[in-house]
Parts: sequence; structure tokens; C-alpha cells
Amino acid sequence: MRVRVTTTALGLVAATALGLYACSTDTSEPKPTTPSSARTGTPADDSTASETPLSSVALAARLLSEQDLGSGYTTKPESASAQHDDVTVLGCPALSNLGGDAVTGGLLDFPHRAKAAFVYAGSGNSEVAEELYSDAPGKLSVGTARIFDAMADCPEYQVLVGGTAIDVTTQAVIAPRLGQERWSQLLTFSTGGRDTVVKQTAIREGSLLLIVSGSPALVDRHLDQALTKAAATR
Repeated sequence: MRVRVTTTALGLVAATALGLYACSTDTSEPKPTTPSSARTGTPADDSTASETPLSSVALAARLLSEQDLGSGYTTKPESASAQHDDVTVLGCPALSNLGGDAVTGGLLDFPHRAKAAFVYAGSGNSEVAEELYSDAPGKLSVGTARIFDAMADCPEYQVLVGGTAIDVTTQAVIAPRLGQERWSQLLTFSTGGRDTVVKQTAIREGSLLLIVSGSPALVDRHLDQALTKAAATR
């Protein structure tokens, strides 16, 4: 399976872990599946959250900003000329079975979305990225669960980015009790004798899906803050 993604660590996470969601031609809303080892929460209970999808413009206004994060954070610009390489996933049939036709730019294939990324100079230029998606709750639930389930089936695999081989290990971890559904995992990317550890946590609240990825400490620090702003009634 080959997909197009950026070669940065966070772009690679988005593409391999959360960007392999293929479009379905079925326009009906799927029913939530049984929770997996990577998911906690109650998929069917949306009685206290809005089920009306938000527009991409509305989502963008709910992203964290430099002012929200505080001193030491700068926005990481998205370069229009960033290099994109073919990525081949090896040793993970579960990911391969999802298909890669919908992968562009490392974002999930939900209709409404917004993204921001930041660099924190106070910890060796660590990065943290936030993604917001909106769709019918059942579609968010099923689409996200499929990908985390696939990751749970592949604790070790390899990706080829251009001519570079990267070993990837994944570990499902317990997510904070936020939102109606939650998923969390640690990913370790190993290449050239160096390891990069990235944490990725997804929270679904009604028709809103929040994903925070990056340095584990920064993800833990800003997850609650990101959800509070994203889910605020406006």
C-alpha cells in the first residue's frame, strides 16, 4: 500500500495512524462498533452532546492558538512546497486492508476539519499538533475506531518513506476520562539509530473529534485545554 504523506514525524503519524481512513460509497450512517482495546467510552450515548456537525470555519475558530498555549510556543507554518514522498507500509495487513486512496496531507477523510501545529522551544523544539473533525457521531466513532483497532493489531511494523526505512512500534495506553469516547497510543519511530516517541490521543464529543499528537508531555499538558475550547458552546 502506498500513500502520500509528509516526511515529518507528526505528518507520518497522521498518515499511518489516523490517515488511512478510506471513503465509503455507503452514505448511510454506520452503527458504532464494540469498543476495542484502544478505545474507552460509550459510543451510543450522545444525549448530552450536539450531534450537528460543525463547519470547517467553525472548527478553525476552536483550535488552540499561541495565546492559549502560552510563552515558548510558536505556530509551525504549513509549507506549500513541503516534500511529499510515497510511503509503503510493511508488516501490517490490518492497515493495508483499510486502503490508502483517501490519504492526502495526513488528515482523516471527514468532511469538516481544521488543523494547527506548534513548536515548543522550551523542550528541545518539541512539537504538538491539534486536529479537529466534525461529522455525524456514528461516522466519527466507527472511522476512528477502525484505525485504532488496526494499530492495535500491529504492535510492530515498518514504513518506507522514499528510500528510508522506519521501524514503528505502537502501544495502546489509557486515555484521560474526557468526552464520550477516547483512544490513545504511543508510537515510536526508529531510524538511523534514533528513536522518536509520539503520543496520539483522540477524544470524541458528540459530532466533534479532537486529536492531539506530539511530544507525550505536551499532549498530556494541553489535551484538556484543547477539548474545553473545541467543545465550548458558541
